Amino acid sequence: MDRADSAFRRAFMRKLALPMRDRRAAYLCVGLLAGLIYANSLPNEFAYDDHPIVLNNSSVHSLADLPAALVSPYWPGGYGRELGLWRPVTTALIGVTWVAGGGSAFVFHAVNVVGHVVVSLLVLALLFQLLSYAAAFAAALVFAAHPVHVEAVANIVGVSEIVSAIALLSACLVHVRSGKRSSWRAALLIGALYAFGFGAKESAVTLPGIILLIDAARSRLTARDLPQYLSDRWRPYLVMFLVSMALLAARFHIIGSLASPFAPVGAEMLEEIPRIWTLSEIWTHYVRLWVFPLDLSADYSPGVIPISLGWGAANLTGLLLSLLVLGISLVAWRRPDLAKGVDTGKTAAFGVVWFVITISPVSNTLFLSGVLLAERTLYLPSVGLAAATGWVLVRVARHHPRWAWVVLIVALLASSVRVVTRNPDWKDNPTIFTVMMRDYPHSGRSQWAMGDQFLARGQVSEGLRSFRRATDLIGTNYTMMLNIGERLMALERYAAAESLVRHAAAETPQFYNAHALLANIRAEHSDAPGTEAHARTSLGIYDVDPRRHHLLAWALAAQGRLDEARAARERAEELGQATFWQQYMYKAYVSRAAGDSLAANAVVDSAWARVSTDTGRASLDSVRVAEFGLPSLLSSPDTVDFEGYSP
Repeated sequence: MDRADSAFRRAFMRKLALPMRDRRAAYLCVGLLAGLIYANSLPNEFAYDDHPIVLNNSSVHSLADLPAALVSPYWPGGYGRELGLWRPVTTALIGVTWVAGGGSAFVFHAVNVVGHVVVSLLVLALLFQLLSYAAAFAAALVFAAHPVHVEAVANIVGVSEIVSAIALLSACLVHVRSGKRSSWRAALLIGALYAFGFGAKESAVTLPGIILLIDAARSRLTARDLPQYLSDRWRPYLVMFLVSMALLAARFHIIGSLASPFAPVGAEMLEEIPRIWTLSEIWTHYVRLWVFPLDLSADYSPGVIPISLGWGAANLTGLLLSLLVLGISLVAWRRPDLAKGVDTGKTAAFGVVWFVITISPVSNTLFLSGVLLAERTLYLPSVGLAAATGWVLVRVARHHPRWAWVVLIVALLASSVRVVTRNPDWKDNPTIFTVMMRDYPHSGRSQWAMGDQFLARGQVSEGLRSFRRATDLIGTNYTMMLNIGERLMALERYAAAESLVRHAAAETPQFYNAHALLANIRAEHSDAPGTEAHARTSLGIYDVDPRRHHLLAWALAAQGRLDEARAARERAEELGQATFWQQYMYKAYVSRAAGDSLAANAVVDSAWARVSTDTGRASLDSVRVAEFGLPSLLSSPDTVDFEGYSP
């Protein structure tokens, strides 16, 4: 009986180890794991950033409008330039998916799940070229099932991370298979993939560093080796340089900057104090999220990760931990070079350096990015950590093979369960905001999101309370102030909205959107001089804004300055049409100046048909009576209840 049990165990272990020896079995296991554990994300709807970027973004809802969206900021509306993002490849994919799927959220989620399967297979294919089969297989399994990837896969806009990773990993594969001397064919293909990845997500800008890392890990490079190395490899580097310069130039033209001009939400203080105090604590979260990813969050703004004003236990621990990891990596780098089918301690260093390179654009180390930490940004960097983890498991297996299998299987089961339980958290806005409030009620962004939802439902008092708590936690953030202002404007609480927006304009005068909103508010009150002043300020910062040109044309016409008004109107019509009542009133003033009172009165009636707010009706009605001699259409002017709010 003992012999039979022993034989059974040996046979079982041989079958279990089959993927370690058979590539097709390994690809099948990795692909199935990556797809199955994310299958329950398919019923999810649109959540969080999906709403502004996909669901409410009409520019990606038709193929006719899509070309204009490709040369516009990634974020639609007035915040695109301020947020400093341009992702034409992601925008194109979202547009095509919307049209092909008829706007179905299911289709978007299916694209993300399939994309994650492809990335996991590419991780396996690349690591097969660099590590032993066993280490590559273990690493790919860990990558496929790691819970830190849920935000990138289960949230629709995470497609930018997935597509960028596909392009970068494909470029790495082309490079390692191109031989010792790069050909023009390989270089051009790498350049095309680089452009594709960079256009999907900014983190792909790190591809040249990753290619250099791969070459340095496979063959020891010294200063004496560089001339020969550059002689062999200059073609892909030249192509990548030209691609990056072209994309950066286009980026600067479209959004006015090379990187996001904003500090992380609520972390503006990092512009003035040593960042190392806060970054050291963030490094502990990197380690925690990879080793023990139980607590996951959609937000890591101050309140979740505090801004440190000096050294303490948490950030000193992070600093010492990072120095320890870098020290071990330096020692490991001196081990034998990576070679296909051979395990070497250099893999650990390779994985750490991969992480450092690919996380650098959002690490706030060289320059401030828009987030302190976001789980979605760990998608590509985690390839390196997965490689290091795979190597560790194989090292354990050399001396304790059964323990290695037990550790791997338990880790994969635990990770898979965490992924499956986390996916539904991203179902829709009420769900993710409820989860955020449950897990991190002290998060400023959680309070901001809840306030926005309250105001969207007309629950003004509750919304303002949440916004006050948010400002206590993260300060008077520019985009939050404008978001609150827009919500209050929609509720016709213009006094409160104007107070907030003026505060945002005074705090951050270099951005146009606050001035644009002030022009809207003044126009709704028929304040032509005020509208002109704010419209000119807004257009002086960002001239490609048709609505503001239309408002300026109306404001000038209302003041009798018709020649200036015509010039503003011509510029507005070059950029696009608009449908608001002030646009029609411009025509009314022009017709009246030409002596055609009948046409002027008819246009005033057309304007009345398009006014949508009580404030606008009261303003337009007073203009009808005082300036055009028409009867009032309001038996008693509506009064608007302004609820004051100050940050």
